Amino acid sequence: MRACASTSGVAARARYPAEALDPWGPLLVSLGCICLAGLVLDVVGRRTRLPRVTLLVLFGVAVGPSALDLLPDMTAAWFPAVSDIALVMIGFLLGGTLTRKSLREHGGQVLGISLLVVCATFAVVGLGLAAIGAPPILALLLAAIATATDPAASFDVVRERGTDTPFSRMLLAIVAIDDAWGLVVFGLAFAVALVVQGDGGAGVLAHAGWELGGGVALGVALGLPMAYLTGRIEPGEPTLYEALGLVFVCGGLAIWLEVSFLMASMCLGATVANLARHHTRPFHAIEGIEYPFLLLFFVLAGAALDVGALWVAGSWLAAYLGFRVVGRLVGGWLGGALVGAERKTRRWIGIALLPQAGVALGMALVASRRLPEWSDAILPIVVASTVLFELLGPLATRIALERADP
Repeated sequence: MRACASTSGVAARARYPAEALDPWGPLLVSLGCICLAGLVLDVVGRRTRLPRVTLLVLFGVAVGPSALDLLPDMTAAWFPAVSDIALVMIGFLLGGTLTRKSLREHGGQVLGISLLVVCATFAVVGLGLAAIGAPPILALLLAAIATATDPAASFDVVRERGTDTPFSRMLLAIVAIDDAWGLVVFGLAFAVALVVQGDGGAGVLAHAGWELGGGVALGVALGLPMAYLTGRIEPGEPTLYEALGLVFVCGGLAIWLEVSFLMASMCLGATVANLARHHTRPFHAIEGIEYPFLLLFFVLAGAALDVGALWVAGSWLAAYLGFRVVGRLVGGWLGGALVGAERKTRRWIGIALLPQAGVALGMALVASRRLPEWSDAILPIVVASTVLFELLGPLATRIALERADP
């Protein structure tokens, strides 16, 4: 037996040289420690008022390059893949909240509040930055990026609190479509910025339309057969394979076709939720495994913070943070008043929409690639503000849920 084991070990080393195997040891140890730390932080979160998301991001900052630098170098290469997987799962789950029953209950209010929040955020950030001397193109792009939210953080805070109330359902429905409005605004603003720069914006407008429209079409196209299959397979592992397979195919095709994978996965979830015979099965299957990906997503997001970026961004960062908070509050109040929402909803919905993460970073990267002359101004502000909003935003969301749904 030992000889066989020894022989197999030699064969493995022959196939995989030592230099190819060495990096995986530290990586696996790091992933294991992150998962175990997630258990500890979950207990801490239950005994304090700090949301789990905030604790995970803080832990990521502590173990990242800006502090203790405990993570192996190759960990950073995993962040884009982990981020995409987590957001595809969250998009699918959020799409599942957009049922006919939910839309009948909150449809008009969700559309009205989400649209007003996006418009108010864009106007307040853009006009505010321009008023204090920011270049028009920088103010325009940062205003568009400010409209993005973080559905993953909002979803996790709602699930962690364990309540199903009208306010929490409305919040999840708003964050499910909020980024869609944000992508539209960003596409238009980016086209205007390119026109001002003399680069032409018609192609960008066409790409924005393809990104959104293609995402909707892909989600519906995959959702129809998935809705037909769901309920014909018994619960358990087959349902998990079915759900994961179609969700991953949806995300992969969206990235390959260069359409919004968040929009595609949300439309996939909405189609299944509204047309499937037993629509809850695939959602329960995804809920059972998505937390490890979320845990890695938030920890790696914190680890990606360059503390030096806080100093580089300087006063522009402080202004961006302040104007975005004001825009959310004003938009939530005006939107709630417009659709006749309850007073507590008008007061707290804007505060609940403060988290910001992956979509904003994606917008910043797109702007930096096409307009490299603004990269040094945009990236530090967006990266630093994203981490700060990931730290403080979930706490604000939790307070809003507690106040609106005592």
